[in-house]
Amino acid sequence: MYSVTIIPMLNDNYSYLIHDTESQQTAVVDPTLAQPVLDVLAANGWQLNFIFNTHHHGDHVGGNLELKQKTGCKVVAAQADQYRIPGYDLGVNDNEVVMLGNLAAHIIATPGHTSGHIVYYFADHGLLFCGDTLFVMGCGRLFEGTAEQLWHSLQKLKRLPEATRIYCAHEYTQANGRFALSAEPDNLALQQRILAVKQARENGQPTVPSTIAQELATNPFFREDSPALQKAIGLSGKSALDVFTELRKLKDRF
Repeated sequence: MYSVTIIPMLNDNYSYLIHDTESQQTAVVDPTLAQPVLDVLAANGWQLNFIFNTHHHGDHVGGNLELKQKTGCKVVAAQADQYRIPGYDLGVNDNEVVMLGNLAAHIIATPGHTSGHIVYYFADHGLLFCGDTLFVMGCGRLFEGTAEQLWHSLQKLKRLPEATRIYCAHEYTQANGRFALSAEPDNLALQQRILAVKQARENGQPTVPSTIAQELATNPFFREDSPALQKAIGLSGKSALDVFTELRKLKDRF
């Protein structure tokens, strides 16, 4: 058994505590700040064993050093990013596995947002912690990589089982939904989802987790092969990569 605790940080960041109830081991994904994590650990009587970083940006590693100092946890991150991750201890690479007690996190390299971005996929439990590569109805900006790199990264995630739950690192969903609707205005599933998202936010609820199935139905960056979407942005019959590249440019200007 396991639990996932969503910890909102700053204006729109999410960090996550993953707890393996059998081994009592706990990891935090992308701790923006240390104190909110320490508060949840104390409230549950848990010990922090690992920090799982997806990439080096400050709003994902800001709590690393304080958490490491106060808990003795180990910092796990992409080996390629070892010099950019505060407190780095253990480097991982594409297709490797890191264990959290009895829970196996498969590492998937997803360059694009940054060159060293990785995600943590718990295949046995259908959990994906994807940092800033994939968002609800969106995807990450291109800070260090190319559109082609990010497209290939997202293709990996599109192929995961549709029931996989997606835990992304930001509450960008409403803004992403507005762009998605501009790109595919006649998508009924998208229209319905935007209404559900609006209700959730009005009730103070997060819009995570999503699922791969939901993203396949409503995320324009998962729907670059949709004839309706291609027509709406004037790229009917173009390659999936061309459509994706144009979508990312349009989103940057939206």
